[in-house]
Amino acid sequence: MTSAPDQTTWVRELAEAALEKKAQDLVALDVHELTSFTDAFLIATGTSDRHVRSVADALVAASQASGKTPLGVEGYEEGRWVLIDLNDVVVHVFQEEVRKYYDLERLWGDAPAIALAQPAEHLVERETAR
Repeated sequence: MTSAPDQTTWVRELAEAALEKKAQDLVALDVHELTSFTDAFLIATGTSDRHVRSVADALVAASQASGKTPLGVEGYEEGRWVLIDLNDVVVHVFQEEVRKYYDLERLWGDAPAIALAQPAEHLVERETAR
């Protein structure tokens, strides 16, 4: 796993790649104290299966450009929920109804948010439960 400053920088770089493909409602959570399998989650919404796959493609390309190969990509073919395991960061790209159903922000409600310096129309406000 990476150190906290590296993790935050990496999550922000991934968020920028997602925003370039018009991903919506980005949320980043610092889960390093809550789980042993990753340091952070990046959660984003796509408007269709094609859009979800496009965002996922951009995130995989950004990872590879940074010399980081995903450990796995799940759900790509269906395009309703694509999970990209980047070891230090796990990315979830959902269609809106699937995101609402699984509600990861509530499930991981104890995790503090990582501030993403992005345009407000693309971000979801989230209170940390601390």
